[in-house]
Formats: sequence, structure tokens, C-alpha cells
Amino acid sequence: MKISFFGAAGGVTGTAYYCESSQANILVDCGMFQGSRSDEARNKKAPPVDYRSLDAIVLTHAHLDHCGRLPMAVRDGYEGPIFATPATMDLVALVLRDSLKVQTGDLEKLNRMMSRHGRSKIEPLFDEKDVEGAISLMKPLPYHESFTVAPGIEVIVDEAGHILGSGSLKITVHEKNATKSVVFSGDLGAHGMPIVRDAETFREADMLIMESTYGDRNHKPLQETIDEMIAIIKDALHSKGKILVPSFAIGRTQDILYYIGQAFRKGGLPRFPIYIDSPMAIEASRIYMSHAELFDEEMVDFQKSGEARLDQGFIHPTATAEESKHLNDVPGPCMIIAGSGMCNAGRIRHHLRHNLWKSETSVLIVGYQAMGTLGRRLVDGSPFVTIFGEKIIVRAQIHKLGGFSAHAGQEDLLQWFNALAPDRPRLVLTHGEDNARTVLAKIIRDRYGIEPFLPQYGESIEL
Repeated sequence: MKISFFGAAGGVTGTAYYCESSQANILVDCGMFQGSRSDEARNKKAPPVDYRSLDAIVLTHAHLDHCGRLPMAVRDGYEGPIFATPATMDLVALVLRDSLKVQTGDLEKLNRMMSRHGRSKIEPLFDEKDVEGAISLMKPLPYHESFTVAPGIEVIVDEAGHILGSGSLKITVHEKNATKSVVFSGDLGAHGMPIVRDAETFREADMLIMESTYGDRNHKPLQETIDEMIAIIKDALHSKGKILVPSFAIGRTQDILYYIGQAFRKGGLPRFPIYIDSPMAIEASRIYMSHAELFDEEMVDFQKSGEARLDQGFIHPTATAEESKHLNDVPGPCMIIAGSGMCNAGRIRHHLRHNLWKSETSVLIVGYQAMGTLGRRLVDGSPFVTIFGEKIIVRAQIHKLGGFSAHAGQEDLLQWFNALAPDRPRLVLTHGEDNARTVLAKIIRDRYGIEPFLPQYGESIEL
């Protein structure tokens, strides 16, 4: 098998691994590039993959940087199956429809400006037909069962512990009277994160393609991060300011609600208004609750307590644009959880525009912030930021809570790798910025005597 890397190679978005064997060709993930304008422009250039001759696409999970280009594959002629766990199937449908909605809204504004300047309109990357076409091609891939996805290619999915339905893949290839296996870690979750179970580990593989998002550092201990968040919220409640939480709709929003709900339940915080200002996060939360079979023991107990329900008096889903605008007039203290998680799109930008200049505002950064994003500029301490063309002074308190990351830290990555290390697989580090995977590569080289391969975009490796 030959594997080519057309995303998440020296970066953390746009994941797409093209796998070619003598009998079939498949794609592992089909993600969208995110972050800077140059990254977004890369989405317009399809990878050198003939989608018409592709036998299957297999997904690790439902985040946009792993599934966002599926409609473009359909637009370019793909008609084969798209395999994913049942929970991932539900979330992918939500993600792709929301992505189309965001793209349509952004293009309407941009094309109005282009028309005023006498310039040609910008065509969309995909349309509703492409989105619905991709959704219609999805097929369930159950956990822990060997499943033939293409001639000579079998896949087993184990829990990755990242978000609901996420998986690590073991792909077994039967070719020329030989059998070889490749494990794709997918995005691995940090040990002990809530709701979903911890990541499982395969123990045999000829090759391992492993993520390295936080290969250069560990997260702050989770309980310390929770305690820090509770203290910040208490201060914000005292100052009667708004607490803005840029949050990924899938995974992080549900985690934050879990932690605060537990604090309410145990008396660590007084109940206060929380607005989930994201139709996507609202629907994602409902999807989460419909897949209780994937919950860990703590979440099962929390669910039984009743605190996880969205219909309680202190949690307010604001689905419509009018409800969202009304939040401008809602006095603090309150919390507004809105997308996107990196502040590069979505309703959070409107809330930041209306509140960043107020000293009583608190902003909780609870996830990874890619280079070039508004969230990264806030974390880096920019005194001014530009939102919707307006320069805004930053007087708000910006708090980075790194312990909430849904990605495994350095030690968690190494612990996950420990189970496979005795088999001495050929190791490829992807899904990490160059510094992160270089640091992780050195540790692995020194500790295990294994030399990792660090591919760049377009490079290939033979198994």
C-alpha cells in the first residue's frame, strides 16, 4: 500500500490520507483546512485524487477538519460509500449542513462587497445537493468489528476518546499473498475527559500514523483547570459581567456544560443563566444524549441526576438569530457559549464585538487556537483586534484554560503509543505543527529507538 498525505502534514487541519493498493483505493478522512486566509484558499484546490476511481472513504470522526470536504468529493464525482460510526454519521450530517449555512452567509456578504467594487462573484465550494449527496452515501461502521470497506481492505474501529463517535482505525490490507496492517490514531482524547470513554489502543501494526497536536507539551491537570474555571466564573458573577466562551459545538460545549452542571449539583457554583447560542451546539447536545451507549460511567451517573437536560431553567438554548441578537441587551452576570471555537466565524464574533471593550467581560478560551485565528490573537495578548472591519480595544479579561483540550497531551500520546511500541511499527507523525511533532519525534527516538517519519503535504510512504 502507498499512503499519500494531503492534509494535516505539518499542520492540524485538512486531514486526508490517500491509500492505494493493487485492488482498491480509499481515503481516510476528507477534512477542510481552517485558520488563516491562505489555509481557507487551499480548500479550493482539490488534492490530486481521482474521486471517481475511489472505492471508499473512511472517517475517524465528525469535526470539520476531518469531514468538511466530503461535499467537494461528491461535487467532483465521488459516488462510493462513506464509512463512519453511527454517532459520527449523525454528527457529520449536522456539521456539513451547518458548514453550508456558514459558507452561504459569508458568501452573500462577500459578494455584495465584490459587486460594489465591480468585481466578479465568488462561487461556493459546494452546494446543498453536494451536502445531501455526501450524507446519503454514509454507511455505519460499528466499533470492534472487522468490516470490509473495499476489495482486499478491512477496517476495525476502536474508541479514540476524542468526541462522541470518534475512532482509531486499524486497516488491514490483503495484497500479493501478504497481509499488512496500518493503524490511524485519528484524534486521540485526553485521559479522563468527561462523557466519552477513554481511548483504546491497538497492539499490533506494521505502520502507525499518529496524531501529534500536543506532542510538545502536557496539559494542565484537568482538576486544576476545572478549579480555575470555577474561580473565574465566581469573579465574573461578582462583577456582573458577561462570560463569553468561544466553543466548538461538538465536544467542547458538552464538556463545559458537564463541568458547570456538576458544580451546580455539588454546590460549587450558584445557578446562573447560561445561553447556548449555537443551533449546531444545541442539536449536537441532543445527538449526544441519543447515544448514551457511548457514555462513560460518570456521564451515565450525571444523566441519571437530571442535570444534563437542556430544558432546565438556567440553561437557555438560543436557536434563532433574533434570540441571539437579544443577548446584547441581556445584563450580566451570564455565560454565552457560542461558536466557533477559534473565533474565526459564527455568533461568537458578534458577542466579542459587543463586549471585548468592557473591562467586566471575561473570555474563556477552552480549546486549541490555530495560528492566524482571532482566538489566537486574543490568547497572544493583542491590545486591539479587528472584527467585521472594526478595530476594537481589548479590555476584557482573557483566560486560556488549556486543560480542557479534547486532544491528548504529550504523556497521553506516549502512553497510548506504549501498547504498540513493542511491535515496533513504522511510525508516521501527522496532525501537528512542526515544532510539536519534532519534539514528540525526539522523545520517541530516544525512548523507543524508533525513527518517526514527518511527512509534508503531498509526500508519500510505501508499506
